[in-house]
Amino acid sequence: MSKDSSIYKERSPWPIWLWLFLLFLAATLALAIWAALGTRWGWISMLVQFLGLLFLSQRSALTIEVTQKQLRVGDATIDRKFLGAIVALSADEMRQWRGPLSDPAGYMALRFWLSRGVKIQINDPKDPTPYWLISSKKAQPLAAALQDQV
Repeated sequence: MSKDSSIYKERSPWPIWLWLFLLFLAATLALAIWAALGTRWGWISMLVQFLGLLFLSQRSALTIEVTQKQLRVGDATIDRKFLGAIVALSADEMRQWRGPLSDPAGYMALRFWLSRGVKIQINDPKDPTPYWLISSKKAQPLAAALQDQV
């Protein structure tokens, strides 16, 4: 086990309802292609669309990891020593911080299918980012893991 072991880990893939909706759209397009070009092209288009959706679902899933020294959200990483106030947000609070209260300089790792999240103040004098706003399906446990000083 490494020195910087994981304290908290979360992965937020597409929900079932989003998969069903996008597969319905893909089937509709494949049906239109089948009607215009024939069975072979209909199946090829469905396969290409399905593979594209699979790729997009893997790339757009939000991964959050808290280790003893760092917070990793997607491709972004910050040392925990630069984290300030940490607040777990309700759906209404998250909506406000995504919209009217948002600061364009803030880092936002948002997924529209997640209604809750965490707001983290950044206390790094070299970083102009005032806060990170992170979508999370488990906002309270994430906030608790970040506040836990190891």
